[in-house]
This record gives sequence, C-alpha cells and structure tokens, in this order.
Amino acid sequence: MGQRLNRCFDVPGALPPPLLPLKRRLLLLSIMLFLWLYMFYSCAGSCAALPGLAPRGSAPPEESGPGEPRAAPAALSPISAFLNGSGSKRLPQAIIIGVKKGGTRALLEFLRVHPDVRAVGAEPHFFDRNYERGLAWYRDLMPRTLEGQITMEKTPSYFVTKEAPARISSMAKGTKLIVVVRDPVTRAISDYTQTLSKKPDIPTFESLTFKNRTTGLIDTSWSAIQIGIYAKHLENWLLYFPIGQILFVSGERLISDPAGELGRVQDFLGLKRIITDKHFYFNKTKGFPCLKKAEGSSKPHCLGKTKGRTHPDIDQEVVQRLRDFYRPFNMKFYQMTGQDFGWD
Repeated sequence: MGQRLNRCFDVPGALPPPLLPLKRRLLLLSIMLFLWLYMFYSCAGSCAALPGLAPRGSAPPEESGPGEPRAAPAALSPISAFLNGSGSKRLPQAIIIGVKKGGTRALLEFLRVHPDVRAVGAEPHFFDRNYERGLAWYRDLMPRTLEGQITMEKTPSYFVTKEAPARISSMAKGTKLIVVVRDPVTRAISDYTQTLSKKPDIPTFESLTFKNRTTGLIDTSWSAIQIGIYAKHLENWLLYFPIGQILFVSGERLISDPAGELGRVQDFLGLKRIITDKHFYFNKTKGFPCLKKAEGSSKPHCLGKTKGRTHPDIDQEVVQRLRDFYRPFNMKFYQMTGQDFGWD
C-alpha cells in the first residue's frame, strides 16, 4: 500500500521530497518578513499621530496663526505611501505670489514639466479670499507629493494683498516666493484688455487712467494702475521675508529666453536644471514660447486663447504719461531687488 502511494506522487515535474521542507521554510520566512515590515511601518504611522511624537527625520508640524486650527496630518500612513507610491499632501514650499498679467500662468505651466514639481492647477486664493477656511482646507487642495518633490501654487493677487505676507509667514517662514514682473505700462494695458474681453461696454483705457486728464493726475485707485507700483507692494513683503527668499522673474525674458529664466527658477528652488531650451518652441501666431511636450502629454502645448490677446491701440500721449508716472517707482524697485528690468 505504501509503495502504491509513493508511486502516486511520482509525477513528472514534481519536486523531489527532500526539497519540500526547504521550500516551506523559505515561504514561511517570506511571510514573517512581510508581516514584520507591515507591523514596523504601521507602528511608525501610528506613532507619528501621537501628540509630541513624529517619525525620525520628519519636519516639525507647521505653525498656525492665533485662533487657527493646526494643519491636519498627512492623510496617508507610511505603509500606505510605501505600498501605493502616491505620496502625501503637504503645504506648499514655494508660491508664485504675483503679479497679475505678468506671466504667472506661463511660468507655472513651464515648471510643471519638471518631475520634482507638483502644483495646483487652479488658483486657490487662500491667503486673500479663503483664509478663514484654515490650513487643513488649504493643504487638502494640494497634489500628493513624494519625498524630494516640491509642492507649489500660484495666486497673483497675493502680491497686492496687504494681509498675505503675514499669513504666509505664519504658515511657514521659510516659504520661497516667486514674483513675475512685467513693464507696468504694458501690464496695465494687458489687464484692461482682459477686462474689456469680459465687459465690452467699459470706459476707454484713457478715461480710466486719469482722475482728471486735463491736469494729468493719474488715478492710482484703479487696480490696473495700482498693481504696477511694485516697489510699494514689495515694501510690505520685506517686513516678513528677506529679499533673498523672493525671486523676481522678468515677464519679458520669460518670452524672449524662457529656458534662461527657468534655469534661475530651478536654481532658486534647489532643483536640478532639467527644463532647458529643448522643451520650448516659439509660436509666431501667439507671440510667445510654447512647450513641445506638456506635463503628462506627448503633444505640444500652448496657453489658451485667453493668453496673448491683441491689445487695443492706446493714445501714445497717455502711454508716455504713464511711463513718466512709473519711472521713479521702477527705479526704486530696481534698487530694492538689485535687478534692472529695462522698462525705460
């Protein structure tokens, strides 16, 4: 009977009996190793959630302002991030804070080509319109990032929002700030052109520029004019951030030499220079550079029809008066930043 049973197991391809115990031992060891790793990472995630404890090497919790809720911990535990590779949501380490119609959308789209940059597509407007929602709400808007990647967002109105510098500093004093600036006269006309496309019945640019055209008094309460007084707004930011923590990007050079400006931005963010000339081509129809391949795509990508609008013809006398108005502010801005943007 025993011999008959032995013959039953003697099938072609079967492992010899002496190897079966070794195979079982290896399988048991693998299962034990997996369980040990699972328990280790689960413990690390649980410990991080305890008050006063954090995994070794992790950053301290972000400070919140008076009366604000503390930022919520990252949603994924270490084991979850380890298994699915999706990373966790973090508050931004860098923010493009301005300026409107300066080229902020172009800069963000160009930066998103970099594998170590993850950015919110829409403008969160947290530090100017949604601050009462709290840091946990803000963090939840952010994309998931892996270790070594930078989380970014851009909201151009921050630069002219009086409360924004203190609020961002309260979130994280080390936040890196990027300001894209452009000739304030051209920027004002571009701003007006955008409004005109939405409200065709608004007054002319010339009539909005002056409180009284006869006296030549510029209306600085008009936002299109007020935004371009860069030196005035920068003074507010320097109360909370050192000048070395703010990078000023030329909107003009972003068009004429996008790779050069992106090189400066990558250096500022501590990133490897991956975005180079090979990523761009110049679109003659739009009049600005476009990406040969956008983030997550193999096709060329240009900014939408809302970018690169044709400006209306503006009375050259009005343009010259605006240049005269902005000149002293521009000179001060050059001194403050240590850069001559060549707007005169």
